[in-house]
Amino acid sequence: MRLELGNFSVKDVLFGDKTMFHGGVLTINKEEAINFIKEDEHITEVDLVIAKPGENTRIVPVKEAVEPRIRPDGRAVFPGVTGDLSMAGQGRLHALKGISVLGVGMHWGSFGDGLIDMGGEGAKYTLYSQLINVCIVADTDEVEERYEQQKKNTAIRMASHRLAEYLGQSVKDLEPEEIEVFELDPITKRNEDVNKLPSVVLVMQPQSQMEELGYNDRVYGWDMNKYVPSFMNPNEVLDGALISGSFMPASSKWSTYDFQNFPTIRELYKEHGKSLNFLGVIMSNLNVTLEQKIRSSIFVAQMAKSLGADGAIVTEEGYGNPDTDYILCLAALEDVGVKTVGISNECTGRDGASQPLVTLDIKANALVSTGNVSEIIQLPPADKVIGELEALARDGLSGGWPYDEILGSSVKEDGSIIMENNAMFCGDMIAGWSTKTMKEF
Repeated sequence: MRLELGNFSVKDVLFGDKTMFHGGVLTINKEEAINFIKEDEHITEVDLVIAKPGENTRIVPVKEAVEPRIRPDGRAVFPGVTGDLSMAGQGRLHALKGISVLGVGMHWGSFGDGLIDMGGEGAKYTLYSQLINVCIVADTDEVEERYEQQKKNTAIRMASHRLAEYLGQSVKDLEPEEIEVFELDPITKRNEDVNKLPSVVLVMQPQSQMEELGYNDRVYGWDMNKYVPSFMNPNEVLDGALISGSFMPASSKWSTYDFQNFPTIRELYKEHGKSLNFLGVIMSNLNVTLEQKIRSSIFVAQMAKSLGADGAIVTEEGYGNPDTDYILCLAALEDVGVKTVGISNECTGRDGASQPLVTLDIKANALVSTGNVSEIIQLPPADKVIGELEALARDGLSGGWPYDEILGSSVKEDGSIIMENNAMFCGDMIAGWSTKTMKEF
């Protein structure tokens, strides 16, 4: 499969008379874009706000991030979600780089929502402070979940995907500044020089724990709670086959933007044919019962062994209960002779002294940590808030709280905040973006 990604570097985003891309500037007709979003009858109120790197702006509650893209041949950017099903991972795709569409609650937040600071000390905690963000700030008629801590956030999340495709139309017929090519020969058709290199497979475990449908990540529009581990071409991941859900605490989340640009896949592509033979992706899942978790680990290990993998990288979206799936998978791969490295964050408590993962195994002896979800973060007031700051303390965002006998509320009267890293949107960057380093004391 050959995927051509035609990139357009966005240097600025402005509101204007016509939605268009010219000279590195994306201009958006705000009224037309809002009317397009409101075609979804579940969106009751909406505004579009542009947030730029370096601004003293705080965004919360953030539910989703999507890179604007379009397919020149007219197929849906997100098959089974924004249009008809078709195979992702092949053909030409145009992408607006350096920009994301954020889905933001106008009022109500939930367990899986997060916070982004565009400037100051808080900017270092998340990749999205480095992007120009077109924020859909919306409220919906999903009143049945308004006061629920765990929300599906369906209307706002789907609006993010639709607007990303809408903005992508601005470069549909333009010639890209650069074209990246992603292509792997079929595993049985690779040349001798590639085949003699160590063979590596990437095992991804997207969030799929919620038995009630609608909260989980989706693959080709299919709720991943109904998914079993399968082999996928990595191009499919980069090309819109997967979209993010709403269940996992924000710092542990893979946004749709993460899937579209998954750095670990990109790094494996860079090394393919040089230091390793990149076989592809085993797309696994995260389960509810122990039996389901064991079964998935068996599927993964069997596929890796049958593919001839010498090594594997395993990465999970989340922590806590999913740690069991993660460690079982690592151990099962080691049992069949596949040398394995794991990538995850950890939950070591506010003091950093707790066991980092819910369960451990002596076979899981090569682990990469992307940070502690419970680290306390204190940030000063921002000049501007996009969304509603009170949501951090009021609405059950994982990492925020209404009251603590020592720390008080997460939101102070002067607009400063105290929270756990848990609430930083995609803050642990488990997809592979992380700029964090380990220090010894």
